[in-house]
Amino acid sequence: MTRSLRKVLIIDDDPFFLKVLADIFSEYGFSVSTANDGIEGVKVYLETVPDVVISDLVMPRMGGVSTCMEISRLAGDTPPVIMLLTSMFQETPHEHDVPEMGARFHIPKTTRPVDIVIIVEQILEREKYLQS
Repeated sequence: MTRSLRKVLIIDDDPFFLKVLADIFSEYGFSVSTANDGIEGVKVYLETVPDVVISDLVMPRMGGVSTCMEISRLAGDTPPVIMLLTSMFQETPHEHDVPEMGARFHIPKTTRPVDIVIIVEQILEREKYLQS
């Protein structure tokens, strides 16, 4: 039995950070799509329908909150795991019972990229377990 490739969309206006995250997710077996801002991110979301969306909070044209809320609206009853990644807070990664600022998961940008992948993998495993 072949496991389907997990898909992640990473939205960030910092090209270096975007590449670092894209590379590490690819290394861990994810199909990776990227976007440089929220408007492009929504477009790429509709084209790829990823399992996970990781969005920077502060971006030009359309910020992370609006991006996450629009993707959630477009997804309807089958939303992806949506995460906000930001340098604006230094707390540990955390989950909200209901989406806050458009996302259930908030992760500081200071989190090591490999740890972000591990968090995503754990959340996807939990979602799969809850659906079965």
